[in-house]
Amino acid sequence: MDPRKTAPFDLGGGEDACLLLHGFTGSPWDMRPLGEALAARGMRAVAPRLPGHGTTPQALLHVTWRDWQAAAEHALHALSGHRNVFVAGLSMGSLLALGLAARHPEQVRALALVAPAVRFRGPRMFLIRQLARTPLLEWARPWAEKTGTDISDPEALAEAPVLPAFPVARLRDLCTLQNLAVRDVTRVRCPTLVAVAEQDHVVDPEGGRWLARRLTSAPSVRVLSLREGYHVIPRDTAGPLLAAELGSFLEQWRDGESWEAPAAGA
Repeated sequence: MDPRKTAPFDLGGGEDACLLLHGFTGSPWDMRPLGEALAARGMRAVAPRLPGHGTTPQALLHVTWRDWQAAAEHALHALSGHRNVFVAGLSMGSLLALGLAARHPEQVRALALVAPAVRFRGPRMFLIRQLARTPLLEWARPWAEKTGTDISDPEALAEAPVLPAFPVARLRDLCTLQNLAVRDVTRVRCPTLVAVAEQDHVVDPEGGRWLARRLTSAPSVRVLSLREGYHVIPRDTAGPLLAAELGSFLEQWRDGESWEAPAAGA
């Protein structure tokens, strides 16, 4: 992968900041259109490159979900001096973002979950999830090949940096993050936007709606259903609409508008 394309970025400036977290085998490249749109609105937009991502398949051999979680925690802590801090994640990045909001309700002002990887699409990925709980899958097939990424726009697809393979063992880490997100979802106490792509070939958009219904402690939950584009929404045909909707959603909480999270179980 071209390290210039997959590099982390820090765009814009101002009193408010948004942390952007990419997905499994992805890179900050996937999130850059959102970062540019938020920076144009006068916000700082920061996207770290999660450990093991954006370089070579072998780099993923030596990391686990704990490394990804620690990187997200470090990036959030680095933004603590801002007036308002928002967090947005794509796919697996949504699971990490949700965890940050659950653990740091005093710091995360609002949350955006884009194509959250709660449920995989299709029977093949369901089987992989079941097998990932044991060493059987990685013994039988230690590497999984990738030939592309889930983007419908041909120009964006041609430009996309694609990791050609990844260790099957890392799917176990992805499944762990799914389980943690399901456990933590009722602890999220900030306004939340959930965006799903109906033509997503990687995750089931119904999983995003399922997650939204369980955000019972969030004072505000909005579900955005996108009819165009595939899984990597920020880079696809619906990307400009997502960027506009995300910007407008976050604007509601930038001007000191107050809210009180409901009590747990309310």
